[in-house]
Amino acid sequence: MKGTTPKGARNEQEAARWVRQMFGRVAPRYDLANHLLSFNMDRYWRAHTVKRVRTVLDRPAARVLDLCCGTGDLLLALERRAASVVLGSDFCHPMLVAAQRKIARRGATAVTFEADALRLPLRDRSLDLVTIAFGFRNLANYQAGLEEIARVLAPGGVLAILEFSQPPNPAFAALYNFYSRRVLPRIGGALSGSPDAYTYLPESVRKFPTAADLASRMRAAGLDAVEFEYLTGGIVALHLGRKAAST
Repeated sequence: MKGTTPKGARNEQEAARWVRQMFGRVAPRYDLANHLLSFNMDRYWRAHTVKRVRTVLDRPAARVLDLCCGTGDLLLALERRAASVVLGSDFCHPMLVAAQRKIARRGATAVTFEADALRLPLRDRSLDLVTIAFGFRNLANYQAGLEEIARVLAPGGVLAILEFSQPPNPAFAALYNFYSRRVLPRIGGALSGSPDAYTYLPESVRKFPTAADLASRMRAAGLDAVEFEYLTGGIVALHLGRKAAST
């Protein structure tokens, strides 16, 4: 497979099915688990992402999509800064239900729709910004996902991928790996009621391409001006790329 590899999945279809069902199970406690397990750093990571794409969000007619939006935290953070309506999509229905409830509670105007990130129901060159936070790692085919995003981005459009990574410092990486493999699954499993979901998490991070490799894949998909930065010692990496104007 060319993407995520959950235990027991034999092909991309089975991998996607496993991921969809897993997120459906953890949706009710997803936010609580995220905030506790990241020591609330997830809020900072999202805020930093919004800051890095603010020049697009400030455009009055910018067309923005938060892909794999989950329960809507980044979606709502983008909307607070955006000068136009922000879209959110996910292929897990319970996650979208949670997002829609959160949008309603906050009186927001974000619009969500259910869709597979590998087959978006959008026209070519129809978006100015696509963001994806902690969802890209779960795609069944990474290159196909990048190519689909590049398809819907207008020339000059921006892609921002916020994703877990491996810290470049060996000592810190060892400490982080101990936490993610020994501590995180126990706490996450207890909070969510789904231990397999939080066993999958560190394994999916371990198998995920390095930050430099992901940057190379973004370039291969037709993005230029690709850059990335490590956050919180490299636990997370934020990648930015722009759709080539000549594409």
